[in-house]
Amino acid sequence: MLSLKDCLDFCDLDCSGIEAIAEHEHIPVIVAAELSNELLKTPEGIGCLHEMALDNLNQAMAQGDWEKTLRFKLAYQHLQATYPLPTQ
Repeated sequence: MLSLKDCLDFCDLDCSGIEAIAEHEHIPVIVAAELSNELLKTPEGIGCLHEMALDNLNQAMAQGDWEKTLRFKLAYQHLQATYPLPTQ
C-alpha cells in the first residue's frame, strides 16, 4: 500500500503546491497529488495550475491572511520557476 508520503514523492510538484491545489479544489491532499500529476502533462493543465495558484494567492490577500499569502506566494514562485506558463 502506498502512503501519502509515497504519493507526494512521486509527484513533480512540491508539497506546498499540492497542498495549495487541495485547498483550492477542496479535495484531500492525496487526490490533489494525483490531479497535479495529470495537469502537468499538458500545457493547458499547467495553465490551470497557474490559475489555481493565483486564485489562492488573491483570495488570501483579500482576506488579509498574510501568513497564507506568503505561503501561497512561495508556492507560486516555485511553480513559475519549475513549470512556467507555456508560450504560444
